[in-house]
Amino acid sequence: MAHLSKVLISKILMSFILISSIHLAVANAADAPKSKLTLEQRADKARIDSQRLEQAQLEKARQAAKETAEREDKIKQQSQTHDWEAQQKLKAQKQFDERESREQKYLREAKEAAAKERKIPKP
Repeated sequence: MAHLSKVLISKILMSFILISSIHLAVANAADAPKSKLTLEQRADKARIDSQRLEQAQLEKARQAAKETAEREDKIKQQSQTHDWEAQQKLKAQKQFDERESREQKYLREAKEAAAKERKIPKP
């Protein structure tokens, strides 16, 4: 009985292997005409693939350059804001210095005027 089941299993297994190999052979036969391209066709396909790859890389490079330019503009705007603040501080300091020098001038003129002898006209 055990021997009979072993023989039966081996026949079923052999049938399965035979069917699988036939199926595989038919599938390969169907794929064979597709893969048998001429050398010129392969070269054309490779050229097209190369052009597509190059275009994709160029697009990535353009995108990266655009992002870099945007970051540079953002940083430049931030630094210009700081420049504006620095300019305003310099302007305020200059105005303060001018005001102080005017005050010093007025004080000096007042001291000079006080030091002068005045001649009071006789009536």
